[in-house]
Amino acid sequence: MTSSNSFLKALSSFFRFAPSPEALQETGVQTAIAEAETEAAAIAETVVPPIVEPDASLLATRPRDVQVAQIGDATTVLRSRTWDRLKFEVEYGRQKGTTANAYLIQADKTALLDPPGESFTDIFLTELQQHTDLATLDYVIVGHVNPNRITTLRRLLALAPQATIICSRPAAIALRTIFADGDVQIKPIRGDEVLALGQGHELRFVFVPTPRWPDALCTYDAATRILFTDKFFGAHLCDEPVLDDNWKQLDEDRHYYFDCLHAAQTRQVQAALDKFATFAKAKLYAPGHGPMVRYSLSRLTYDYREWSQQQHTKDLTVALLYTSAYGNTATIGQAIAKGIAQTGVSVESVNCEFADPAEITSLIEQCDGFIIGSPTLGGHAPTQIQTALGIILSTAPRTHLAGVFGSYGWSGEAVDQIEEKLKDSGYRLGFETLRIKFKPTDETLQQCEAAGTEFAQSLRKDKRIRAPYQNAADGQTDRTGQAVGRVTGSLCVLTAQQDDTRLGVLTSWVSQASFNPPGLTIAIAKDQTADLLAHTGEPFVLNILKQGKNLRRYFLKPPSPGEDPFVAIATETATNGCPVLTDALAYLECTLQNRMECGDHWLLYAVVEHGKVLDATGVTAVNHRKSALQQ
Repeated sequence: MTSSNSFLKALSSFFRFAPSPEALQETGVQTAIAEAETEAAAIAETVVPPIVEPDASLLATRPRDVQVAQIGDATTVLRSRTWDRLKFEVEYGRQKGTTANAYLIQADKTALLDPPGESFTDIFLTELQQHTDLATLDYVIVGHVNPNRITTLRRLLALAPQATIICSRPAAIALRTIFADGDVQIKPIRGDEVLALGQGHELRFVFVPTPRWPDALCTYDAATRILFTDKFFGAHLCDEPVLDDNWKQLDEDRHYYFDCLHAAQTRQVQAALDKFATFAKAKLYAPGHGPMVRYSLSRLTYDYREWSQQQHTKDLTVALLYTSAYGNTATIGQAIAKGIAQTGVSVESVNCEFADPAEITSLIEQCDGFIIGSPTLGGHAPTQIQTALGIILSTAPRTHLAGVFGSYGWSGEAVDQIEEKLKDSGYRLGFETLRIKFKPTDETLQQCEAAGTEFAQSLRKDKRIRAPYQNAADGQTDRTGQAVGRVTGSLCVLTAQQDDTRLGVLTSWVSQASFNPPGLTIAIAKDQTADLLAHTGEPFVLNILKQGKNLRRYFLKPPSPGEDPFVAIATETATNGCPVLTDALAYLECTLQNRMECGDHWLLYAVVEHGKVLDATGVTAVNHRKSALQQ
């Protein structure tokens, strides 16, 4: 698109300083990786299936299947695979497909762990019968109950009516209601029970309830030293390797999975990790989704603790309270929580159906804002939500920011009732109340995520407004901030293309980072980015703005859902498919190489592929700040 000469001119019009690449090294992470590699080299007890890279051109049309592999003595995994996005839920947002992992232990007795949901019922049962006689199946161990799994359970028990379901006590209550019309054998686990399958396979169980899965149960087999972790340590991606021998490439998928499912319930995650520590001899994690965790077991366990602790060190916390009759309200809450977490604000979810009033009271007393979600049952909110609302009205200061959401089938009165009571009590809402009819779609979940981001931004703004004037002891801090604020930077707009959506972010924190290849670093606030440039290899354009051309006003804040800031701007498309602002001074086509979390910002390192000066006589727009507290 451009000559090498114009490329170099574009670089010179922008770059001024080149920080040392050594400054970007993450020595702590490198140490952890080295330790994990040492651990992996010592493991040679299982034959690892060969790595076969999938043909990307075939993924969109590849049919669903069930991959079968032996992962331990008398232990087989059946991975129901889809190469497409399985559902609209936020957790599947990386669109890499997924696997639903079920496990078969065939000793003197036979146990099946975690059969998949109805999307895989037919192909799973067909494959399962190739590996065991269902007439001899003794146990079906259920890690958690959800409506999606019931179809498979019904079909399975019709073929194996003699099988006993093993589950937690909360799951047993739900299953007895679901199978009230049938003769189903259900055995809830109570305390430290052991289920002996023979040949040394003695299964122990650990109850690990969370707000999202209050009935969660994990299983440990002492014979194979496998810990079946269900919703912990997974990832949503579909690939050929059964084990995590390519674990370094899984970091982003695992972190995304954690952020979607666990970032809002980190207290419970840490409690679960403490319980898992009693199985110190475990050599393999067998999660409900993604590859088995063997070569990175210690590293991923450490990551889960680190990610959980990071949530508790943030300066603002949002309490997200809800109940969910059919899972839809919980899915909406999950999307809102992800939008909040992306801004660097901590969010803690509580399923009021399984929470004590004292727990809710304690959380409301400590939070900086709250969001409450409810289904509508018989024209009203469930009793648990009415109790939680009473606690909020009697405990939360009227200055707290509030939010309301819910799903409904016909009328949706509960959401309106909650909103009315909060407004009458003087609370201000941080986003327009969300009323979702029936099951949320991909579009509505994006709106929910955007609402969470909007709420967090309003919360930060409120904190700045209410911050007290500094006293004398704070003078040095203010002087330091003023000094840092004297560091100037060129005003730029980072643009990218995601599917049919054009994205743009204003930034002035940019610097050259390398000569060969030509590279730069960019710092972007977390509350601006959402999923923008979350993955290595993604292209973007850095538009360097021109003095006297006020393009920055279109990108001062994230757009509302459905809003397109590019409508009023002249653009063209770069060779990498991203928008170029034609009124900019120059632009650089870049490819993301790395992303690092730095406080309330993401630090991006990118390689410059092409560039062009659009106005040879123009002057670069510069952002002058009076304090480091200003953008």
